[in-house]
Amino acid sequence: MSGDDMRSVFGRQRGWLLLSIVLLFTTMLAGVSLLGLSGGFLTGAALAGALGMGATFNFFSPSAGIRGLTMARIVSRYFEKLVGHEATLRIARDLRVWFFRRALPLAPARLGSSRTGELLARLMSDIGEMDGWVVRALGPLLALAGMCVATIIAAALIYWPAALLLLVLAVLVGVGVPLLAVRRGDAGEAQRAQSRATLRTLAYEGLEGVADLTALHARDAWIARVDAAAREVAGRDRRRRRRLIGGNVLHAVLSGLGLLAMLWLALSAFEAGRIEAPHAAALVFMTVALLEVAAGSGIAWQAWQSARVAGGRLQQIIEQPPSVPEAATPAPVPAGDASVVFEQVVFAWPGERRRLLDGVDLHLAAGDRVAIRGDSGSGKTTLSALLLRLWDPGQGSVRYGGVDLRRFAQDDWHRQIAWLPQGAPVFAGSIAENLRLGRPDASDDALWQVLEQVRLGEWARQQGGLLAWVGENGATMSAGQARRLALARALLRDAPLMVLDEPTEGLDVDTAHALLTDLAAALGSRSLLMITHDRLPPGVVHREYRLQQGQLLELDPAP
Repeated sequence: MSGDDMRSVFGRQRGWLLLSIVLLFTTMLAGVSLLGLSGGFLTGAALAGALGMGATFNFFSPSAGIRGLTMARIVSRYFEKLVGHEATLRIARDLRVWFFRRALPLAPARLGSSRTGELLARLMSDIGEMDGWVVRALGPLLALAGMCVATIIAAALIYWPAALLLLVLAVLVGVGVPLLAVRRGDAGEAQRAQSRATLRTLAYEGLEGVADLTALHARDAWIARVDAAAREVAGRDRRRRRRLIGGNVLHAVLSGLGLLAMLWLALSAFEAGRIEAPHAAALVFMTVALLEVAAGSGIAWQAWQSARVAGGRLQQIIEQPPSVPEAATPAPVPAGDASVVFEQVVFAWPGERRRLLDGVDLHLAAGDRVAIRGDSGSGKTTLSALLLRLWDPGQGSVRYGGVDLRRFAQDDWHRQIAWLPQGAPVFAGSIAENLRLGRPDASDDALWQVLEQVRLGEWARQQGGLLAWVGENGATMSAGQARRLALARALLRDAPLMVLDEPTEGLDVDTAHALLTDLAAALGSRSLLMITHDRLPPGVVHREYRLQQGQLLELDPAP
């Protein structure tokens, strides 16, 4: 596992994890001791009865020990499962929070190059492999190591050659066989993880685009791709299981040979008078128990390998450098001057020579409302991305209140902006929960006020009020209502600058014009930068520009 930050996630739950490992070791120790003591006790009892020595045989101490070990094993097993599940769930929660916290600053600039389904696979599959890393891999391996040491020490107290034999068996079946079964498995695990991510991506994108696939008569072809990806995953899982089965077969062979060797050694020592019969039986039964415990080491090593690959995949996402650096010594955002100035701004995407923006100049005074129009791919959205400081210009500067945006802390700057992106989502939740994403501390009165501003007040009352459920992606709303709700969320921020990217995308002309007219009335003294393809109704903006060949050209006012 790599990355100090990821280790800190596990470190926060070290108490639960340590308790889980101790309980697992206690369960193993109780099981091995129980089998060893039971074997010795039954052997001693049988010999005492056969030789007529029942009167001198200590029946009560071993039977009390057996009852105590049985109860200890039951109790420790129960609490081991309880604590292990608690630790796993806590880590699963913390890993997701950690991943989101590290990944969100990369959105949308860096994460935009990753497919949504791929990110979903990282979030689901890879974190799923990681959250049980201690309980499924590290804990069992540490407990097994402790169990081997304890069993070898116990065997040495009885007969030291038996301890040497147990040491050899422990190394062979606990380390050698599992490592042989998972040898060169990192590449296989990486391919398995990638094939699972591919399947999730195809399934997700197919569900998201089922309407388009149906309209283009491409659904059958897409299903065939999903089936092929599923067969690839199944094939890799079968190969993984075959490696594990091969290890189990080898484990069984070595266990059989080792048990025969221990049986021969114990009987030889008994015949030579070096140990008593109950002790000889205890050695054999301890060997049986230890070999049984070691049978799970292959699964543990495989889980370790999977978690290591998953951790590397997660690090690939969150270790990407941010698209813009934070200011070393952030300057305060000016409170009095809300002007925005683009001065000789030049921008080209990394690795590309074509300049999307080539010497752009734009002045947006406080309260100005400006629309930028242009063909697809002309750089309109790039202009808004520079204003949002998702990217920095290659040349020139973008200033707010006379200060270059690169001198602000990003959180401070983003608080000055209310952004309505193209395709702004409506989240599964209530009306109030969707609105309070814009301002978490907004009162109910403020929510109703902004709903009235975008003409959704009556609709919200008909739905049952602010707590009404809007459904996944606004399933209970029309497209126009969903855009109005997203606009209300942006207006609720009460930031001095509003940036809208294609706010009327997908709406009919009448709905779009009504939305824009309501927007103009609701803006008040706020500034507006709007990216749009559409013709605007009169009075929505003060000036319109066309972005063409990297240059901004001011358009004549509409008659």
